[in-house]
Amino acid sequence: MFTIGDFARHGRVSVRMLRHYDATGLLRPAHVDPASGYRHYTAAQLARLNRIIALKDLGFSLRQVRDIVDEKVGAEELRGMLRLRRAELETAMAAAGARLVQVEARLRAIESEGHMPTNDVVIKTVPGVRVAELTATAASFGPEDIGPVIGPLYDELFRRLDSAGIAPTGPGVAFYEDAPEGGGRITVHAAVQVSAPLQDDGTFRVLDLPALDRAATIVHRGSMDTVLPTAQTLAHWIDAGGYRSTGYPREVNLECPENHDEWVTELQAPVSLA
Repeated sequence: MFTIGDFARHGRVSVRMLRHYDATGLLRPAHVDPASGYRHYTAAQLARLNRIIALKDLGFSLRQVRDIVDEKVGAEELRGMLRLRRAELETAMAAAGARLVQVEARLRAIESEGHMPTNDVVIKTVPGVRVAELTATAASFGPEDIGPVIGPLYDELFRRLDSAGIAPTGPGVAFYEDAPEGGGRITVHAAVQVSAPLQDDGTFRVLDLPALDRAATIVHRGSMDTVLPTAQTLAHWIDAGGYRSTGYPREVNLECPENHDEWVTELQAPVSLA
């Protein structure tokens, strides 16, 4: 047998944790000296300890852990619990990854303040185009809110186009406006250029996107998750040039290979002279 200290070292846990597991009935010592009260454990109990730690690290409550290791939970129910927990962890990891991308974009924007070249900004007239579009509402204009909305919109848009036998004739154009309900919400327009009759069934629309008489434009290379430094370079140029923004920038997808890091997107910010 092992003393509680030795067992803790072999199990790579703290003595305090073992005492807590004893108090809650999760892992009782194999023997308690009646005179000294010292706890003793066997090597065979490491198997139970390993299961307890693994289940706890998966996020199960101690009560759930006890029911599982005491075999009060059937195999099928346990599989269901583990699948659910796996899905929750995958979702949390994806969300953490997305937050990390945005933190890195903010850091690049901070590091490049005053250093990013602005000579790639061009003022031009953007002609009107006919587009097919679907719309939805995002909670804000932040990338963490826009991304989860616009991706599924485009997936559904191209499915609808395929069903209707309409082939895109030009690049995708994403554009935005303040949502009617306010509160910082944004109406997201996922559109693509087409040659088709005007139509509007309440969700899917073919419409003429008006021209922009004057737009400050810049090309962003890479995933739209990393667009922040490019967008802020454009904002600095607009301000320094004595212009005034008159709306959200359009995003024209010039190249959209499978690898998002190889995307090429033109930002078209409508402006007027201040």
